[in-house]
Amino acid sequence: MARAHALAGTQIGDLAAALGVDTGGSAVRTKGVPGGIVERALGATGGSAMVLDFPDLAVELKTIPVDSRGTPIESTYVCTFSLDDAEDQEWETSWVRAKLSRVLFVPLVTKEGTSWRSRRVASPVLWTPTRNQEDVLRNDFDEIVGLVGVGRIEELTAHFGRWMQVRPKAAHGRVRTVVRGSDGEAIATVPRGFYLRTRFTGALLVDPSAEPE
Repeated sequence: MARAHALAGTQIGDLAAALGVDTGGSAVRTKGVPGGIVERALGATGGSAMVLDFPDLAVELKTIPVDSRGTPIESTYVCTFSLDDAEDQEWETSWVRAKLSRVLFVPLVTKEGTSWRSRRVASPVLWTPTRNQEDVLRNDFDEIVGLVGVGRIEELTAHFGRWMQVRPKAAHGRVRTVVRGSDGEAIATVPRGFYLRTRFTGALLVDPSAEPE
């Protein structure tokens, strides 16, 4: 945490320069670069594998773009949603639960119309779900996974889930995966991922024990 707090106030561009990271490329093609730079600065080792960012500490790192008031400007990606075995998934053994068991949230203050290089690291928050928070997240998970598990993938929208939702997650809109419908028919659909809603992460940045509506 001391290292994370030490980064507060630093611009991503300056941090990248100190690390020797190439910051070339457009904002679209480098959307994940700011988070990667923070990961490198903090010594995260998990990478893209099925491993937490800090495996020895059992901590996941999530950077959150926020506005000048500290309000998140986009939902926070957690992990992919394996659609083909949804009927067998349980919260207690799920990857999404493991990802959310202990999270280091690092806000990145973003000004509209400016380069991502000018994003500034704000004060980090280390969060472990309270029992009540986990109950809500479990209910969201069960609702979402249960719907897919009974073949109703076409009914699943981002409106499901109080604090956690599912949204499309693919390199581009043409990517498709196949799942089974309620009658066993094959349905081609876009891959999905679990995301935390902005109202939840925004509340956590103020009070890690918060329970927003």
